[in-house]
Amino acid sequence: MKLYLYFLLIVALATTGITSQAQPGGATRRPNVVLILADDLGYGDLSSFGSPGWQTPNIDKLAAEGAKLTHFYTPTPYCAPTRASLLTGRYPLRHGLILNPNPEKVNSSFQTFRGGDDIGIGDDQLLLSEVFKTSGYATKIIGKWHLGHKPQFFPTRHGFDEYFGIPYSNDMRPVLLMENEKVVEYPVVQTTLTKRYTQAAVSFIDQHKDKPFVLYLPQAMPHKPLSPSEEFYTPQTKDDLYADAMRELDWSVGEVLKKLAEAHLEENTIVIFLSDNGPWFGGSTGGLRGMKSQNWEGGIRVPLLVKWKGHIAPGHVSAEAAGVIDLFPTLVKAAGLALPKDHLLDGRDIFSLFTSPAKSPHEALFSFYNDKLQTVRSGKWKLHLLSPESAQLPSDESWIDPRLPDGVTLLAPFEQPKATRFPGVKTGTPALAGLLFDLETDPAEQRDVAAEHPDIVQQLKAKAAAYRFK
Repeated sequence: MKLYLYFLLIVALATTGITSQAQPGGATRRPNVVLILADDLGYGDLSSFGSPGWQTPNIDKLAAEGAKLTHFYTPTPYCAPTRASLLTGRYPLRHGLILNPNPEKVNSSFQTFRGGDDIGIGDDQLLLSEVFKTSGYATKIIGKWHLGHKPQFFPTRHGFDEYFGIPYSNDMRPVLLMENEKVVEYPVVQTTLTKRYTQAAVSFIDQHKDKPFVLYLPQAMPHKPLSPSEEFYTPQTKDDLYADAMRELDWSVGEVLKKLAEAHLEENTIVIFLSDNGPWFGGSTGGLRGMKSQNWEGGIRVPLLVKWKGHIAPGHVSAEAAGVIDLFPTLVKAAGLALPKDHLLDGRDIFSLFTSPAKSPHEALFSFYNDKLQTVRSGKWKLHLLSPESAQLPSDESWIDPRLPDGVTLLAPFEQPKATRFPGVKTGTPALAGLLFDLETDPAEQRDVAAEHPDIVQQLKAKAAAYRFK
């Protein structure tokens, strides 16, 4: 199946051709892509989105020098399905990865979104990396993969030339550091990950500055266990490990942006920053209801920042609804690449949202929990088809998690935020199926208005029933 997809890509490229961006001096070159994905970063965790205390000046620079989308959604409130949607442009029911691959025994009483040891991205899926690689790009992933940890799922089997990172979440055991298809470190010294990922990213840019490249940088932070390096660890201050991890993540983004500027690649590189879902304990939803693992706004609305000097005007803001599924077609089109004509995507090209007051190309956006369609967002309305999941509260023992040998690699295992640090709003209409909210006047989903707008409820139900997810 994978060979067949590659064949279709080559045919598409041959029949459509490839366009390039004009560069100073008359030269042309296709744009590079730097895709930075934070792990469990909340809607309110950036100072440009109302951070509760710490500052993120380097990440905020992307907003100041590019575009900010304030209604950007993940298709699930947890990791792997969102990452698969990012790289395929498809909803989870279409790409098939609806649970988190997990090397440990499934704990169904706690994290019901954790799956088995043998699941991963299907060979029948076409990934963003494969489209760009087939078009002559150098491709590398640095960081967390989490689309399967068996050999057939490795990123090097799905369009990435190189891989350096951990194959799943940094709280799953064993925590292995891999280079391409080999384990190069165990146990991983987690306090060094952000710096090593950053160094690898800067090195990759330097090595490929004369050739088009895609750099996918899915960082480990601020997923628990929070692991800032000693340089960013500030036990003497009032804030905590979460703030330390956020400051180091911001430093990392700054180093990548600095290298792009030094290499004179700013006008030829699309830089995107986002998160894979809402925050876990210690983070901030920015006043939205819920958290990671829930389909409230706090679990699925994330920041999106995009910079492309000379193509996106500084300081542009869009409040139109869009989602992770849209980045695949947007980047492919921005690079002037082609897709097989019959390749079905759920995402749409949203580049106009980065540059103008354009409207969302979606009649509706959907979110899921496992294999269940949970919510429909259309215009200002959001309908919960099913009752939102309850917050999954870990015990203190699970949260601190000093398990050997991986636990000893943490700088401050007993300073991790606990379940008392709930990141989002907990008040509002009790969780039930059929809740309707007007997000324009009630972004925190406090007051159900389904009884006042039965026509809207039926319209959104009809949109869900009409959409074909498989």
